[in-house]
Amino acid sequence: MQDFTGKLAVITGGASGVGRSLAFALGAQGARVLVADVDADGLERVQTDLGEQHIDSHTQYCDVSKPESVEALASRAFDELGGAHLVFANAGVSAGEAGNLWDYSPHDWQWTFGVNFWGPLNAINAFMPRLTAQGEEAHFIATSSGNGAFIVYPEQPIYSATKAAVAVVTEALHIQTRTQQSPVKVHLLFPGPHIVDTGIFDSDRVRPEEFEKPEGAPDTGIRTAEDLRKIMEFMGHELRLTHPDEVAQSAIDGVRNDQFWIAPMNPDTKEKIKARFDSILNQSEFPIPTLG
Repeated sequence: MQDFTGKLAVITGGASGVGRSLAFALGAQGARVLVADVDADGLERVQTDLGEQHIDSHTQYCDVSKPESVEALASRAFDELGGAHLVFANAGVSAGEAGNLWDYSPHDWQWTFGVNFWGPLNAINAFMPRLTAQGEEAHFIATSSGNGAFIVYPEQPIYSATKAAVAVVTEALHIQTRTQQSPVKVHLLFPGPHIVDTGIFDSDRVRPEEFEKPEGAPDTGIRTAEDLRKIMEFMGHELRLTHPDEVAQSAIDGVRNDQFWIAPMNPDTKEKIKARFDSILNQSEFPIPTLG
């Protein structure tokens, strides 16, 4: 797909971060956008800001962890807005886990898997039948992370597990659609090449009451990328950040180039991935990966 003019792009997690940048980048190239999120205030802001750029935009509250909520989003896209040609299963959260894995709250596991794993799966179930029946070129893009799919950082096993699961399911979906010569192309987006400066560090702002952390649970104290930068600086490491706009452009380029793996990487990441896969092939120990 080279021309996005008039095409409808559905973006979950679109009120902030990479999703918001996708909405503006696609809108600037003539696409219509349907932005979905659980952040009602964020949706209102992005609707206003998109309108100021004269982008044809619509917003909808959507809890991606709930199948019925994603089904309602798909129904609006196809029944009211004429069908979609780009679907970004992008919504994601981080539980801010800290300490020993066996001490984590079940709420952290349940909430993070609900959004990060069941979100894309619910989007597959709601959108893929419709996209396929449409019979036109369309693209389904799931957001994973090198943190989990390629490298396992010991500080974030919940987040890593969800992103590894998303990568496996999306790769299987890609193989199925490719084998069937489906008009729907599947892509896997890995934001990068460095840590992306988004609101995911402060995911608790949208954490449902039913999944609240127990009182006294360990807390990372990291609410922004700047917080992480200061911690790493204290430990003697420099933190480089990637702006969400850069990720959005990578995603658009990946769609245009029909890439399954949309994964901009820095040399350090490539070395860590190589070390991990070498250890698998050689059945040997591997260096413990660190963000620095």
